Amino acid sequence: MADEPLVLGIETSCDETGVGIVRGHTLLADAVASSVDEHARFGGVVPEVASRAHLEAMVPTIERALREARVSASDLDGIAVTAGPGLAGALLVGVSAAKAYAYALGKPLYGVNHLASHICVDQLEHGALPEPTMALLVSGGHSSLLLAPDITADVRPLGSTIDDAAGEAFDKVARVLNLGFPGGPVIDRYAREGDPEAIAFPRGLTGPRDAPYDFSFSGLKTAVARWIEAKRAAGEEVPVRDVSASFQEAVTDVLTRKAVRACKDEGVDHLMIGGGVAANSRLRSMAEERCAAVGITLRVPRPKLCTDNGAMVAALGAEMVARRRAASDWDLPADSSLPVTEPHVPGESQADGDEQGHSHDHVHELSRKNLYS
Repeated sequence: MADEPLVLGIETSCDETGVGIVRGHTLLADAVASSVDEHARFGGVVPEVASRAHLEAMVPTIERALREARVSASDLDGIAVTAGPGLAGALLVGVSAAKAYAYALGKPLYGVNHLASHICVDQLEHGALPEPTMALLVSGGHSSLLLAPDITADVRPLGSTIDDAAGEAFDKVARVLNLGFPGGPVIDRYAREGDPEAIAFPRGLTGPRDAPYDFSFSGLKTAVARWIEAKRAAGEEVPVRDVSASFQEAVTDVLTRKAVRACKDEGVDHLMIGGGVAANSRLRSMAEERCAAVGITLRVPRPKLCTDNGAMVAALGAEMVARRRAASDWDLPADSSLPVTEPHVPGESQADGDEQGHSHDHVHELSRKNLYS
């Protein structure tokens, strides 16, 4: 246990300040400070509000995580941080904080990919990921099918959304129904009391000539909005529960159908589902049914680990340390469009050595004489 890497992870890609601490595949602390209430009255996340909230929450959340894990900052083997993708200003707060802590403590810095972190967090729940892993990531900003032969170095996109992501569609439909923000949890709650077959909403990109692994939820969102508008124009009451259930059924049907198809086509017998929408109860149950029917093992973390959190960043950081991946340089950028094909951002001088199979010292040269020496 003591030989496994102890890593602190910082996540600030959107509206939640997440700080997690893991030792190997064991979660020691998962501290989150959310600013969602500050965005609710705007009906969505306001980048500047999120950035300021991160600034205020960063140090207290890190201190809370260290207390919860019962470790000292000096015990850490590395600091991991979401370098992208995400909101530029929000990412910058996290990256700056991670650099400061890493430099002051003399620890290596690992800038990691937000999407790859969502996959890696499942190791804290179900143990080491099989290689390759098929992952369906669904959130407010992403709906992606990814094949990961090596979560630290090789993540391949098979398909993604061409317009609205699944979580974004949930938020927009909830707004039309006057259910508030965020929309995912409240629609899930109303849907449990509704009829999923009450309204035949469309399933986007499911035709024989459509891209087999891409997603589109903009048309579905528009169809739901027009259906609701027609009811209201006719002076009829909108059946919120049936609309919620039918909309949710359309989304989860497409997501699970394409994910199972990707597994079968690629010969992968495991499917991991992550991202905030993975907390949806119908998505979980439908995925379980469809995977069981074709002999695919389903891995879904508990709901708290599906939403943005520092634990997932720490999990990927710990894997980077364990596999001796190159640490990041001090000029690590906050990249709002960091591609998923880059699970982490290695330092240029160190990456060459790793590729050649040479061992490298994970402590940056600049941090040898750190503020605590």
